[in-house]
Amino acid sequence: MNRFDLKEQLDNIYAQFPSAEHRPVIGITGNYEGVASTLGQGYYKSVVQAGGVPLIIPPCTDKNVLLNTLDRIDALVLSGGADINPLFSGEEPAPQLRGINSERDLPELLITRLAYNRQMPILGICRGIQTLACALGGAVAQDLSLLTSGPLPLIKHSQDAERSEPTHTVRVEKDSVLARIYAQQPSSLQNSYVKTQPLSVLGSQLTIHVNSFHHQAVSNPGSKFRVTATALDGVVEAIESTEYKSILGVQWHPECMAEGQPLFQWLVGEANAYRQAHEVHNRVLTLDTHCDTPMFFPQGIHFDQRDPRILVDLHKMTEGRLDATIMVAYLPQPKEGESFPSKVSFDVKGPTEYADLIFDKIEEIVHQNYQYLSLAQTPDDLYDNKRHGLKSIMLGIENGLALGGDLRQLQHFAQRGVVYMTLCHNGDNDICDSARGSHTHNGVSSFGEQVIGEMNRLGMMVDLSHASEKSFYDALSISSTPIVCSHSSCRSLCDHPRNLTDEQMRALAAKGGVMQVTLYDGFLRKDGGASIVDAMAHLEHAIKVMGIDHVGIGTDFDGDGGVPGLADSSELINFTRQLLARHYCERDIQKIWGGNFLRVMKQVQAASGQRPQA
Repeated sequence: MNRFDLKEQLDNIYAQFPSAEHRPVIGITGNYEGVASTLGQGYYKSVVQAGGVPLIIPPCTDKNVLLNTLDRIDALVLSGGADINPLFSGEEPAPQLRGINSERDLPELLITRLAYNRQMPILGICRGIQTLACALGGAVAQDLSLLTSGPLPLIKHSQDAERSEPTHTVRVEKDSVLARIYAQQPSSLQNSYVKTQPLSVLGSQLTIHVNSFHHQAVSNPGSKFRVTATALDGVVEAIESTEYKSILGVQWHPECMAEGQPLFQWLVGEANAYRQAHEVHNRVLTLDTHCDTPMFFPQGIHFDQRDPRILVDLHKMTEGRLDATIMVAYLPQPKEGESFPSKVSFDVKGPTEYADLIFDKIEEIVHQNYQYLSLAQTPDDLYDNKRHGLKSIMLGIENGLALGGDLRQLQHFAQRGVVYMTLCHNGDNDICDSARGSHTHNGVSSFGEQVIGEMNRLGMMVDLSHASEKSFYDALSISSTPIVCSHSSCRSLCDHPRNLTDEQMRALAAKGGVMQVTLYDGFLRKDGGASIVDAMAHLEHAIKVMGIDHVGIGTDFDGDGGVPGLADSSELINFTRQLLARHYCERDIQKIWGGNFLRVMKQVQAASGQRPQA
């Protein structure tokens, strides 16, 4: 083909349809020198070679530019360059500090934090690893000479050799993402790599060779990262996320070495998975069936801000691509001899008034954010809101104590739009015994039987999370419509009375009900320390026992729910990434992400004839 014949080149592009395959877009932060934003060719050529589309990001602090850029990319590369101003870390400059790049510092720290909040894959290179540390709670030594002494004297970290030439050794932890990246590289690259830089094994570490161009280094990775590679003198050479995020930083320059391609291939692969998850969220409705954010209303939370006091707000829902959540009015069960108001922060006369106050405040939040947020009472409302670009809140009650012993209040709450009521909480009430109770009624009380019947009549779902095993089976027998467990997990994986046995799960499924796996640490692992891995294990066990049509997710965010990898609503896109990685089809993902729960809601509401129907 004649390279100087423009028509021939265009005809080649348009010779077939579609003209090009869709590839993930990888944003690369540009350097700034004098009056120009620049970038070494190795960065963008490495992205292209790995199968991505490079997009150069100039240093800019305009929030509209930053956020619109992040909307259009699937991963971020933080490139190398000059020192970061130590004032961003609360430090004064040391004499060893060299040239800082004030044009880059703030834009890169901002885009790093924003990309992190969006769960975007990030690769930090040289200065980039230091940017990760500075932006996300770690620390950087202003000069290697300021580091505490390592196991050996400092080696030379600023080479005179060609940039493609490896000049020192790095030890990589074998249980790290970095080790897996190099172990799983394509055979064509692996052959080249093995010939020039064989991976050698020493105890729990792998040894590779890298180039080196730096006089600073990460001195403390912070809680969000762990060190996964060091030089022989102890200098940090790589860090990676402790939160199951696709974030990795290396101190060397892989874009200058053929052996660096596995890192870019990893990033492009993660970017593709990130984009795929976003595309799924564009098409499916995502519903979290239980959150306790109203518990924080007395603190004056700001739902329209990214409020660090709460795990669910408009920003976090948007970052995690969550369409809807069921916010509950949670009523703590008073101990014997205590009165209800002593356990709540608002000055109220009784539990019914308290629940109404919570719902008033939810309605106030929705009214204040009507351009972005709407209440929903039916499945149709949720789908309509999604079509119009609105987030949804549904109302729930956690603890039938809200009725104040008055059956008539169910009609009142149904008219307010409450879609389910959890019959009890931690302690027996006048409706039924709790999983953490004293067997007051030996299951569901006679009043509780009336409550369940009236909920059936009104089209309000019966929720049996927190109920005792006897209460569970009683309610299952009494209810004329399927019941739900809005935030429960599997007892066979974590022996806790709040979790459901396999027998309960089978009985629930047989009656058409659903169990929503929750993210409370103590319900996922008996010894604590649960993560997204444990949440997925509970989900998949529930699917194995109950079938794909009877499971979902109810996070219990702001009610002590949240684990690493799924720590707040901004991280819920990670749940979808896990489902896709396990090869669940989109139809099943929709079932898990609220479809099953909404099927029950539709059935319960249709059986009552009391509500507008989906």
